[in-house]
Amino acid sequence: MTAESNGGESPAGTTGAGGAKRGKGTKGAGGAGETKDRLIEAATAVLKSQGYAGTSARTIAKEAGVNSALVFYHFGGVDPLLLAALDRSSAERMARHRATVADVRTLEELADAATRVYRDDLDGGHITLFSELVAAAVAKPELREPLSERAEPWLAFIEATLDRVIGGTPLARLTPPRDLANAAITFYLGVNLFTVLDADRSRTDSVFAMARRLAPRAKLLTLRMPRRRSRGDA
Repeated sequence: MTAESNGGESPAGTTGAGGAKRGKGTKGAGGAGETKDRLIEAATAVLKSQGYAGTSARTIAKEAGVNSALVFYHFGGVDPLLLAALDRSSAERMARHRATVADVRTLEELADAATRVYRDDLDGGHITLFSELVAAAVAKPELREPLSERAEPWLAFIEATLDRVIGGTPLARLTPPRDLANAAITFYLGVNLFTVLDADRSRTDSVFAMARRLAPRAKLLTLRMPRRRSRGDA
């Protein structure tokens, strides 16, 4: 691994964090905001195509067309840049998925929405971004806390959606929304690894198809029983 790889120091002969200078090969002048945007887009592309092992200040900067020292100047290292790329992807996906589940009220609708969310994230590469960074956290404990913090809004989103569909029902007492949200995140990570072995997605798709078949049969468990009137009620 080079000195630049995944959070290392800037290359010799360039100014590091706090004083980076553009190299002669840098594309265009642009402002700081534009450069940061290009670095985030490049980090996203490199992480999707080469995985965490293939990310470095050099590979990301080459993709962005800027001096590799700018990775450290703007973000302080490769890992913070990759987290920024994950944040941007998460914000975009969250907005999209909130719209996807906005009108979901039944288990059947929830199963259909979950299938669309999974396919959108897989096709868009978001599952790859998150999974690559989680895998990297096995050897880099410092990534675990920031990744856990970034998973929390998704857990809350899934829990809120489930609570809207099954809250107050026998199914919610049997499988609380928070527990189901934890199970969904676990599946989300695992299914990305499994797709490596499931090139045509047939086996993964069969899991979602099974969920769609089971949803109507679990309808009785989602009936909200009327609250019993106490003796003091009129």
